[in-house]
Amino acid sequence: MTAGRGVLLPSLDLIRQTIIVETAYTLARLRILERLPGNPIGVAYRHVDDGVVAMMARHIPGFNAVTGLRSGLERHVAPLAEWYRSAGIQTQFELVPGTYDKELGRELSRLGYFQAGFHTSLIREPEPLGGDADAADAAAAVERVTTAEQFDAFLDAYTAGWQIPERAGFKANVQPWLGLPGWQLYLARVDGRPAAAGILFLHDKVGYCADAATDPAFRRRGLQTALLRRRIADAHAAGVEFVCSGADYLSTSHRAMERVGMRVQFVRALWRQLG
Repeated sequence: MTAGRGVLLPSLDLIRQTIIVETAYTLARLRILERLPGNPIGVAYRHVDDGVVAMMARHIPGFNAVTGLRSGLERHVAPLAEWYRSAGIQTQFELVPGTYDKELGRELSRLGYFQAGFHTSLIREPEPLGGDADAADAAAAVERVTTAEQFDAFLDAYTAGWQIPERAGFKANVQPWLGLPGWQLYLARVDGRPAAAGILFLHDKVGYCADAATDPAFRRRGLQTALLRRRIADAHAAGVEFVCSGADYLSTSHRAMERVGMRVQFVRALWRQLG
């Protein structure tokens, strides 16, 4: 694939690769939690068909999702819905344009699911980003996290940004993030203080700009734009074929991604159960 803005034309292959890398990242997070003594989070997952994955975390609802469903695989909907129902868990089925058909929608509707929301996938070519038109606060600095001290500061910014209540427990649970294959962690500081955090996940020649968060005390300073620029540049240096990420449509994160040249690839539909 040749570098240069505008060469990434929409295709089912790009959609497939994007879903694969997103799912691989989520599974990596779940496997870390699964290894906690006694599996207290209640992690489980199923590889159902070629590219179809059902993920479960009983005590972290945001992980409960089915990805990779496409036309011709509606036979899997009812068994997966029952798997979650028997565990007492609400889930969502994530359906993507180009792979969706009316039979999938009809089967989900029959089982009491409805289209409850949207989530945007954005993509761009892997060229280095230069210039400072959207530079962060002059007092800010972005660094790659490689030491335990940096990692602790990264988690300070991350937990503040996501407003995680049990910060000590969370920090203990995610210690394997540092040094995990394919993971690169980034910290933005303002005047030396941990202010924002972001993750780059490298998988099968794709760079995924994954979780990112800014401490509320440091928002509106361009820190997420700066973190995106650094991650995209590092993904390019790693030789990826393209960079992708996701955000709620027209959210602050979506706008930051557009500022660094990312463009909407697709908007997935999130189907959840009534009630």
